[in-house]
Amino acid sequence: MFNGRHFDRSVILLCVRWYLAYNLSLRDLEEMMAERGLNVDHSTIHRWLVHFSPQLLERFNRHKRSVTGKWHMDETYIKVRGKWMYLYRAIDSLGDTVEFFFSANRDLPAAKRLLRKALERHGRPDRIVIDGSQTNHEAVISSDAEDRLRDRSQRSLKPIHIRRSKYLNNRIEQDHRRVKRRVRSMLGFKSAATAATILSGIEMVHMMRKRQARFACNPLPSIAEQFELIAA
Repeated sequence: MFNGRHFDRSVILLCVRWYLAYNLSLRDLEEMMAERGLNVDHSTIHRWLVHFSPQLLERFNRHKRSVTGKWHMDETYIKVRGKWMYLYRAIDSLGDTVEFFFSANRDLPAAKRLLRKALERHGRPDRIVIDGSQTNHEAVISSDAEDRLRDRSQRSLKPIHIRRSKYLNNRIEQDHRRVKRRVRSMLGFKSAATAATILSGIEMVHMMRKRQARFACNPLPSIAEQFELIAA
């Protein structure tokens, strides 16, 4: 998986993990590697992040445990080149991440993309809690109807119950803050594509902290151990 021509796999993995997990800049990591006698340019570390973050997330998802049938859905703001874009997210009743989707627009198609991804990966929830957003309400109704039409089991599927409550959705508001705390120290992204890629890695580390993956060889792995397991 790791093919850095001039650097050992462990160096690449360490830089990617430290950047995604901690409030470090690319130049911080460049200096830290220099103290270890390694001449790693910050632009090289950035290329590693863009290249490996999606691959690591894909491998992490193979070990991701099931979520509950009660979800909370919302979106939060992320700045890209001085413009606000939107990170759509869903968590379950235990606070585990269900799914996320980064979008340049805050609209019905973006909300439906999040829900389609979540339904494909985790199946149908019993209930979805949203705030007062009419767009998200319409997205749940539309995605639910599409999912029932695609179902070939001939079962009588109950519609997903929608609960509109800003108070009950405080759970996901708090979860947003943990992700945005890491993003804030990056001082914005240069492009939407880069933002989507780096955010996928940040979300992965957030799930690692919540121990959302199951590994038969190690039931309670640290973040470093999880990186080693999925990169093996």
